[in-house]
Amino acid sequence: MSGRKFFVGGNWKSNGSKASIHALVEALNGASLPAPDQAEVVVSPPSLYLDMVNSSIKNNIQVAAQNCWTETSGAFTGEIAAEMVLDLGLRWVILGHSERRSIFGESSDMVAKKTKHALDVGLQVILCVGEQLSEREAGKTKDVIYEQLEAVAKQVKDWNNIVIAYEPVWAIGTGKVATPQQAQDAHADIRHWLASSSRGNATAESVRIIYGGSVKADNSDELARQEDIDGFLVGGASLISAGFVAIVNSANQKKK
Repeated sequence: MSGRKFFVGGNWKSNGSKASIHALVEALNGASLPAPDQAEVVVSPPSLYLDMVNSSIKNNIQVAAQNCWTETSGAFTGEIAAEMVLDLGLRWVILGHSERRSIFGESSDMVAKKTKHALDVGLQVILCVGEQLSEREAGKTKDVIYEQLEAVAKQVKDWNNIVIAYEPVWAIGTGKVATPQQAQDAHADIRHWLASSSRGNATAESVRIIYGGSVKADNSDELARQEDIDGFLVGGASLISAGFVAIVNSANQKKK
């Protein structure tokens, strides 16, 4: 066993209503989850529902924002400052998700600036990296991931408050999933990158690297058994309480 605490994030994306989110929170509040010392669980509702979820979900489930901006305040219509996230009592934010990169045009440099600011104000960051299908087929998976990580490394020296989420873009919301070996290989490459620089072996061994890409209850156990997979960032399956709970409970595979 690695000693890294299992981590599962549920990214609800732009889904839900007051009624459906209330029902989902109630279901999660009644679920049997691993002990807090065995698994860390975070859910990320749309921004309008952050306070509602944070004030009603049980305290062994944390809440994350799906995005935040690089500045404390100002004329940035539609943006949420990291300080606002912190002001709600939240500790986590997802940054660099492939949908932010591909749909909203966020560059690796922008993701790095957001990451630095979020860390500087005291948030913890779920940092997403991953390749497109064309990049995988061209054998460029490692190059793409390393470029995304290097951009952050130019701005951030301390990685203790970062969880890295590897999300092969071709497997997000497609029903496709990287094989356990493909996922393990990418995670091992990320851990190698962490170790092969000034960050060193201690950082490489302590930073959690989680997998995101069509994770479901029927594949999470096998993925969780891989040495360098420390948990999951779950999309659509996190909107169904029973499936999400099953994924969280794949933390039990790390005991085996």
